[in-house]
Amino acid sequence: MSPDVIAASDPMLLLSGTANPELAANIAAAMGDDRVDRRICDVTQRQFTDGELFVRINENVRGRDVFIIQSTNSPSDNIVQLLLLIDAAKRASAARVTAVIPYFGYGRADRKDQPRVSIAAKLMSNLIVAAGADRVLSIDLHQAQIQGFFDIPMDHLYAAPVFRNYLLSLRLDKVVWVASDVSGAKMARSYARRLGGDLAIIDKRRPRANEAEVLDIVGEVEGRDCVVPDDMIDTGGTVVSAIHCLKEKGARDIYVLATHAVLSGPAVDRLSALPVREILVTDTVEIPPEKKARIPTLKVLSVASLLAQAIENTHTSRSVSGLFN
Repeated sequence: MSPDVIAASDPMLLLSGTANPELAANIAAAMGDDRVDRRICDVTQRQFTDGELFVRINENVRGRDVFIIQSTNSPSDNIVQLLLLIDAAKRASAARVTAVIPYFGYGRADRKDQPRVSIAAKLMSNLIVAAGADRVLSIDLHQAQIQGFFDIPMDHLYAAPVFRNYLLSLRLDKVVWVASDVSGAKMARSYARRLGGDLAIIDKRRPRANEAEVLDIVGEVEGRDCVVPDDMIDTGGTVVSAIHCLKEKGARDIYVLATHAVLSGPAVDRLSALPVREILVTDTVEIPPEKKARIPTLKVLSVASLLAQAIENTHTSRSVSGLFN
């Protein structure tokens, strides 16, 4: 049977790497189909003293529709672990292997924008395909063009429905959706179209990696509630510059919205002192409790139900695009 044609009656199996086991467990618990086994397959995963990784699937996967849940933040070990799990499942005669990658690492290296640099996002895509994945499922890629880097079917989900439900409950008044840079205007415009409100764009330049300098704001924000959406918060430099500029321009309550809370380097220190009402992120990346405790405005929304529905729809050959609405 072709890996693109899996009968709904064929057994499904969920595997998880060690990047975000809590999210994997929540995905399994959120499965709504009574025919689905709501548990994570038993897998042995350990690291040798020299740093090499070892994985072994401890259950029979022959003829099964396997979904491997593994984000690739702190990328190297998590990416290698994902590749090993895919390879193990294929060599164990799984009928189909889908790599569920809530956060796709190396996504920012998606083009050759200077001499002699690697297009790492394409390389990671090639490795996942070479390992034996039949499909890939991810959320809010840094650039939508990364979908084309995969030579296998790729479903690109959006966390917008998760944020939408929470934002509607806030009943924001005279809201302005603020793009943190020109490239983020599409995301901000999408929220403005679906939830109502105006659009503003921050004119920013980046003198070097992980540093951002705000030049001006295009749009009216004075006395308005502002929401700043982005796909990720890494070091927090972009969002800090944006928030301080919005405050200087007279913005009222400010909400930061980011799908992936990478929170590297000085991010926690920067965000803990940020003058915002709330920082909304999802659980695509596991956030250590000590980091959560230091950011009082941080609120984590779960994408488990979204991913569970996408996995079920993939398994039963139903449309995934309906989840975008």
